[in-house]
Amino acid sequence: MLRKDKINYYLDIAETVSERSTCLRKMWGAIIVNNDEIVATGYNGAPRGRANCLDTGVCIREKLKIPRGERYEICRSVHAEANAIISASRKDMIGATLYLVGRDAATKEYVENPSSCSMCKRMVINAGILQVIVRINKTEYKAFPVHDWIENDESLSGTFGY
Repeated sequence: MLRKDKINYYLDIAETVSERSTCLRKMWGAIIVNNDEIVATGYNGAPRGRANCLDTGVCIREKLKIPRGERYEICRSVHAEANAIISASRKDMIGATLYLVGRDAATKEYVENPSSCSMCKRMVINAGILQVIVRINKTEYKAFPVHDWIENDESLSGTFGY
């Protein structure tokens, strides 16, 4: 029997967290890990107390055919990364890794070219997280060193990398 590698172990947990998502478009799950301990989890969904898209049956971004990476202010959801960061103490996030998995809500396929949005990148930077690892498929992943997001400030270049 082969033992699962640690990165895919944590990505599997983030994928399970994504199953709590209430978005009709994309299901995202995130976990923050520091010193081999899970610090916090988060999935995308409406703010506490507000109706979820799953409950209303409407995704306004889908209805308006807004492409991925655009007009997030219209979305009802708080992103998975943001929810995980909100749930953690900054002292526990400094030097941590955030694991992120996204799946299409309808097809369950993994999100193509997964990455954090520009707002979540800013939160990850300020949280003190060192790297973000995203799942490409069931066994492959990509690591994003957060220092690259600091050095290559997309808000100055206008290239947001979605």
